[in-house]
Amino acid sequence: MNPFKFGTIVEDEFFTDRVNELEQIKQMLDSENHLVLISPRRFGKSSLVAKTLQQIGRPSITIDFMKVLNVEDLAAQILRQVFRLHKFEKVKHFMKHFRVVPTLSYNPLTDGMDVSFVPSVGKASAMLEDSMDLLEKVSSAKERLIVVFDEFQEVNSIDKNLAKQLRAIMQRQKGLNYIFMGSQESMMEEIFEKKKSPFFHFGERMNLKKIPYEDFYAYIECRLPKMPAAQKATITEEILKFTNVHPYYTQQLASAVYNAITYGKITENVVAYAVNRQVEEHSLDYERLWAGMNRTDRKVLLTLANKGNPITDRSVPTSTSFSSIKRLLKQGYLIKTTGYELEDPFFGEWILGS
Repeated sequence: MNPFKFGTIVEDEFFTDRVNELEQIKQMLDSENHLVLISPRRFGKSSLVAKTLQQIGRPSITIDFMKVLNVEDLAAQILRQVFRLHKFEKVKHFMKHFRVVPTLSYNPLTDGMDVSFVPSVGKASAMLEDSMDLLEKVSSAKERLIVVFDEFQEVNSIDKNLAKQLRAIMQRQKGLNYIFMGSQESMMEEIFEKKKSPFFHFGERMNLKKIPYEDFYAYIECRLPKMPAAQKATITEEILKFTNVHPYYTQQLASAVYNAITYGKITENVVAYAVNRQVEEHSLDYERLWAGMNRTDRKVLLTLANKGNPITDRSVPTSTSFSSIKRLLKQGYLIKTTGYELEDPFFGEWILGS
């Protein structure tokens, strides 16, 4: 079995390092404080939180704000998650005072409850407040509930008053922890660092960085197929150099290299072979992305692809280019670590070859 995993929640033996971060989150969750976890997409936030929740063993619910349509939908999703933890019979007495009665139906395919609220003028805030209050009611001193809000930077795009309403409810709640995850650093800073924001300094902030080179090196090297030590070291170094130690793409390339050696019987230039295969498989997607970009965006991406390394703020020559970088960061094509770099190194390889 291929020992490298990407594209889904990474668990058990596939999970890489993050020992310090795991302990830091567990310590924070032992208190009644809340966590603000920020990192670029595909850095492993979800896997890290899932691993932490697994080790802690407390009940939890997760809401992805990218998939929330409106305030009524958020209220319904919260209830749906509560029914995943508790049978309806155990919580129905808590719902007697709901100001808007949700529509409930049993779904035999999921063995869970489908929940919806009929939109009602002026009632959305009551729906959300009642659903949020239910979270505190189903939490207990022995099994304090953990509520994970993923891609929380979308809160203001759902409804301009949603952040204010959520903060008003949360500040009076006791006995549960909130984890706010976000992949857009500037937007998350607006929410949690701006003094006029309802969520100003509401939780302990953690910026998830790349896995240290040495830790990722050891992880890859010991999982590659059996071969001479010098060859294994060279392959590991080439993988990390190409991906610039990006967690997701390192796993992806390492997986492709493993398959090339094990099943393709490739022995020479195996990393270059695996990179070319990945670029070829995604070339149509890259072509569509490239076709939809303006010339300034293309120029910035080409500059980054040519350098192969992050560029700093001082490297950006004009205000037009800086506006492009801000746009590409928001769209997810760039990430900012020690500098700006392409989020997808395979896309960079395609750009250079196109």
